[in-house]
Amino acid sequence: MSTMQQRFAAGLMKPESALPEGLTSWNCRQPKVRYDVYRNNVMVSLRRALASRFPAAEMIVGEDFFAAMADIFICEHPPRSPLLFLYGDDFPDFAAAFPPAQSVPYLADVMRLEIGRGRAYHAADVAPLDPARLAAVAPDDLAAVRFTLHPSATVLRSAFPVVTIWAMNAGEAPVAPISDWTPEDALVIRPHLTVEVLRLPPAGAVFLDALAAGGPLADAAEAGAAAHPDFDLTATLACALSGGAFSTIQTQPGDQP
Repeated sequence: MSTMQQRFAAGLMKPESALPEGLTSWNCRQPKVRYDVYRNNVMVSLRRALASRFPAAEMIVGEDFFAAMADIFICEHPPRSPLLFLYGDDFPDFAAAFPPAQSVPYLADVMRLEIGRGRAYHAADVAPLDPARLAAVAPDDLAAVRFTLHPSATVLRSAFPVVTIWAMNAGEAPVAPISDWTPEDALVIRPHLTVEVLRLPPAGAVFLDALAAGGPLADAAEAGAAAHPDFDLTATLACALSGGAFSTIQTQPGDQP
């Protein structure tokens, strides 16, 4: 990238900066005005890209607050890829540390759930595991079974009722006061055409994370049981299977999926 290109690009992320040195227009008239219009269009486009990726978060804090937070984020974290549907992966971490958002501590987790939805939408199309495959495994071999998570799967652990909050602000559930602030684990998945957000049973995320790391079913079950006294292996596995969380299984080390 040339020095002029670098100055031109750097100024786009600094709304109050001066005209880049050496910049002119084709007719040598009003380059500052033209540059400001272009700079404003860039900021508006990036702000809209973030709003389209985090609609529930915008609903939670309101359009004005979201726009102000997005503008600061854009200036500090300009896009590194031309694929704007990927822009904002670090926006949840930014929001978690953004002082004016500290009164909304669950905002970052809602945004992480929304990132999972975007990733699921763009993930590879892979048929989910047929539960009959697992049912055909001999009982003595079940403990050693290893699962491959579906490529669209995102597992999210939250200290807040993140699925409930997201659903209310995404039009998936009626808005109502939340009386039960029990933490919720989420599975974001697209087994077929539609992206789904599932509320996992207690310690469901711990269980799925252990399987995603390559551990056998027995070890994942132990991790779930250690994480929460109400962990239910049967209910959690049934939820994951019916939701399409897996794509393949291996019954013995070295087996083909």
